[in-house]
Amino acid sequence: MTSAAVGACAQTVGGSAQRSVPPAEESGRSYGYVDDRCGMLADSSVQESLHARDVVRPYSGAVCQYILDRGSTILDVTFSWFETGTLDRERALALARGATVSDTEIERHPTLLASRSVTGSGCSATASANPGVLSWWVQIRGQRDGDACADAKKLLAATLSSEM
Repeated sequence: MTSAAVGACAQTVGGSAQRSVPPAEESGRSYGYVDDRCGMLADSSVQESLHARDVVRPYSGAVCQYILDRGSTILDVTFSWFETGTLDRERALALARGATVSDTEIERHPTLLASRSVTGSGCSATASANPGVLSWWVQIRGQRDGDACADAKKLLAATLSSEM
């Protein structure tokens, strides 16, 4: 009778498991200002997403600016789309400005959250849109303890899931 010995190799790898996130597919979309919409959202969609009583858009063009009234809270909101931007560049800029930065995923797009509380709780949600990056910045005027990131993520999700 012949006996066979089998040796096993074991290896321990440090770190934590991360889900693989492929880069955003080429969308062919233009997220710029078109047909009185910013980032593919009508003003009423922005208003509804953030549960605001009133919305004013004082500027539209390369970026769109909004002022939303939620009763005792005023939100300053900005949408931007940089067709040649990258998440790495946006991360470097946010860190240089002293923001707290974290990574997440919204609507299957790699997303960067950058928050600061200088003149109020503020947060941007920036996604790789391929082409470029698109971003929603929300600042809760005069309140340092609000959750501006939740509002920025809602607007980004609505933009990424909208169809024109």
